Amino acid sequence: MLFRVVRRLPAYAVVCGAALFSISSFADTSIFTALDNPATAKKSFDGNVQAGYSAQTGNTKNSTLSADTTMTWFHTRTAYSLWGSARNTSSSDVRSSEKYQLGGRTRYNMDDDNYLFGQASWLSDRYNGYRARDVATAGYGRQVWNGPVHTLNLEIGPGVRHDEYEAGGNDTKPLAYASGAYSYKISDNAKFTQGLSVLANDDTTVNSETALSVAINKDFALKLAYDVTYNTKPPSSAPNKTDTVTSINIVYGL
Repeated sequence: MLFRVVRRLPAYAVVCGAALFSISSFADTSIFTALDNPATAKKSFDGNVQAGYSAQTGNTKNSTLSADTTMTWFHTRTAYSLWGSARNTSSSDVRSSEKYQLGGRTRYNMDDDNYLFGQASWLSDRYNGYRARDVATAGYGRQVWNGPVHTLNLEIGPGVRHDEYEAGGNDTKPLAYASGAYSYKISDNAKFTQGLSVLANDDTTVNSETALSVAINKDFALKLAYDVTYNTKPPSSAPNKTDTVTSINIVYGL
């Protein structure tokens, strides 16, 4: 069983890459608060594939390779999503970070404002201390605002997390999950999004993504995002509590 929880890579600050990616939903696969309301979906499928690569040579030598995908299927009252991501960073031919994730999510609209959800993910982030982390949550969501300019949905529910640490040992604990996803359509060509999720127990993880997407033309857009992950009790092999990633991507909408 899997739900998605996060450890961010501190290894790079800015990545410019080529991307295939739908700007109608949250792209970040570490926070997965997809704006997946079937009541407002304009098509039965929305998907994205994103890939990026950067390299530096000379006095220093480093490289970063990333790939992401998110796919959502919409029906009259339900939506189903799958996602995955991979990140690898090396410095002077030595790997300095490595992160992989897989997950899924479902949403069922009870009426225009209330819905039920379930989600699960698997994470491997060895350089941030986790050989594996499985998380599953389910609960109640509220569609507070439903566009077209502002959208806001809030979620809450119980869950469970199983951690396997890179330094050895494992742990399984219940948790309380809460999240919020906000979107503001600034203009026909620009959109601001803010996502926040909390996985709370005696080892609480807080995830945030702040992003701005600006359309270049009908097919391409530029996305600037700033992601933060905070762990109250990080693994002993990776003691820093806060990880951040700043990214710039060229986006192609499917």
